[in-house]
Amino acid sequence: MTLAAAQQAPQTAPLARSVLDTLRANWRIYAIEAALLGTFMLSACSFTVALEHPGSLIRQSIDSTLIRRTLMGLAMAATALCLIYSPWGRRSGPHMNPAMTLSFLRLGRINIADACFYIAGQFIGATVGVFVMSLAVRMLVSHPSVMYAATRPGKSLFAAWVAEFCIAFITMSVVMASNKRPRLAPFTGCLAAALVATYITFEAPFSGMSLNPARSFGSAVFAHTLDTIWLYLTAPVAGMFAGIELHRALTSEHHRLCGKLTHSRTVECFIPCNCLKEGNR
Repeated sequence: MTLAAAQQAPQTAPLARSVLDTLRANWRIYAIEAALLGTFMLSACSFTVALEHPGSLIRQSIDSTLIRRTLMGLAMAATALCLIYSPWGRRSGPHMNPAMTLSFLRLGRINIADACFYIAGQFIGATVGVFVMSLAVRMLVSHPSVMYAATRPGKSLFAAWVAEFCIAFITMSVVMASNKRPRLAPFTGCLAAALVATYITFEAPFSGMSLNPARSFGSAVFAHTLDTIWLYLTAPVAGMFAGIELHRALTSEHHRLCGKLTHSRTVECFIPCNCLKEGNR
């Protein structure tokens, strides 16, 4: 062993032990994140089949793409609400989105090791969710009109990137503004779900409406649409970070900034905050 390697070994060993200790202590939280996003993808694929597959009675009955997108938006908003306010959702945060997890890291509410495991859980959960659908109803979910509920940009990649950036910026701005008010904070998830429904209805033609790198990755792996995954890996993160920096500029009390979608007085959340305290204005 060289001198440099000998000097480096004592430094890397404690770091590795620390990461493993974090995994052992919090693996249930990471598994919750995987299960939440996996369930979301099961719902996304199921409703896409119901609304877009040519053999579906709903698809045959509704010709309007706007109406079908509206129904899809309502379905996914309802799914998000159920997951956000579920006991598991209240326990983990919930993030269900790598861009959201990185936002928590930027706000100093989560450490790097936890953030990495959260994100790993999210990508695994999204991929497994789509995989389960491919096993259960492969002929339906793989149809060109469904394509594993993949998010695809419209005619312009630039317009799609800007659209993803904007919806991520708006989402984070609304979430943080809501969390500043103790009486409104418990309903932050409702506002986020309403935004999801709105985005799917009106923004989807521009970018496919992702808002979530892991969600898009899970579908793209099976739909073979990884050529544009860079768009969904970058724009949501940039947009949410822009929303954070806006609120950091608007307030000097950075410790009060919070991006959580749900708050509970009865379920202990892994991500602590003081949003429900009346002194938080």
